[in-house]
Amino acid sequence: MPIMKLDRYDRRILESLQAEGRMANIDLAADIGLSPSPCSRRVRMLEKSGVISGYSAVLDREQVGLNLTVFVDIKVEKHGEREAEAFREAVSRLPEVVMAHLVSGQSDFHLQVVVPDLRAYENFLTGTLLKLPGVRDIRSNFAIQTVKSQSPLPLGHLP
Repeated sequence: MPIMKLDRYDRRILESLQAEGRMANIDLAADIGLSPSPCSRRVRMLEKSGVISGYSAVLDREQVGLNLTVFVDIKVEKHGEREAEAFREAVSRLPEVVMAHLVSGQSDFHLQVVVPDLRAYENFLTGTLLKLPGVRDIRSNFAIQTVKSQSPLPLGHLP
């Protein structure tokens, strides 16, 4: 559940900005059916409350030479808070890791890694991942084709 109460205008703002983050306020206001001033106030409120956590450009991985996506499942030795925090901090500093999740099941962490090619992944695996604190086992799965890329969050549960 969201911390703050969102209405239909907030939802429409969020949907529009997820589709086009660089949309001018006047265009956003017209898109959602508000005048520019109230629209701007709502956007600032959504930013201040943390519902909108930032804006960024979505890059085409292949166009910037990151042709290989690897899903890495990692099992760690110990599950103590100190060991887990050391692992989380180490993973958070790795630019090749674009997503990291603590998961249930056969592994403890699930990472999404992007690198230029298989040789780069081999170097990353042996030179970095295997040296992370507490790593017991690593399983790698290579993406063959991206069927669905980063997409807007579903907001159908909001008013």
